[in-house]
Amino acid sequence: MSILASKSTPQAQKVWFTDAKMYVLLTDGREVGVPLEWFPVLRDASESERMDWRLIGGGIGVHWEKLDEDLSIAGLL
Repeated sequence: MSILASKSTPQAQKVWFTDAKMYVLLTDGREVGVPLEWFPVLRDASESERMDWRLIGGGIGVHWEKLDEDLSIAGLL
């Protein structure tokens, strides 16, 4: 990815869940909601496992260490 592309792609700031969706707050103010059905590892995880996330690459992705799961923000968009 070029530097220009990475600067124009919003980055994640926060992640949270409902029973059916994962939400990501982006640096440009948008909130993206996606069905947990798209991510079986997260769907089947406990609430504490889901909430044990960290941002990677300055917010270009989200990582769940215990679940061995990584999601890119570009992939969600």
